[in-house]
Amino acid sequence: MDNKRPVYLDLNPVNMPLTAITSFLHRTSGIVLFVGSAILLCLLSCSLDSQQGFDDTMVLLQGTLAKLVLWGVVSALIYHLVAGVRHLLMDMGIGEDLETALLGSKLILAVSAVLIVLAGVWIW
Repeated sequence: MDNKRPVYLDLNPVNMPLTAITSFLHRTSGIVLFVGSAILLCLLSCSLDSQQGFDDTMVLLQGTLAKLVLWGVVSALIYHLVAGVRHLLMDMGIGEDLETALLGSKLILAVSAVLIVLAGVWIW
């Protein structure tokens, strides 16, 4: 009896390696940057329309939600930049083997975490 039904694959027990997680986060941060750039460009446009628009934008940026969104966009930029430097190094042939790639992933997370916390202190 030949059964042609699709096989159910349970992905819950699949453990993704750290390098895959950092790659996924790099792609996700790119998406956040794309959407965040549209928001920031809209705020810039409103602030350049008139003095009233500038004042309204400044009041808006003093709010907690606006600071949180701004911190999210800056965090995405920081992570994307740090991970992008790693990709540039890999393009030059540095860090392509498994051990170095794992070390690079740990460095990306550590450096990004420190810079993101510092950006949060700067924004708040």
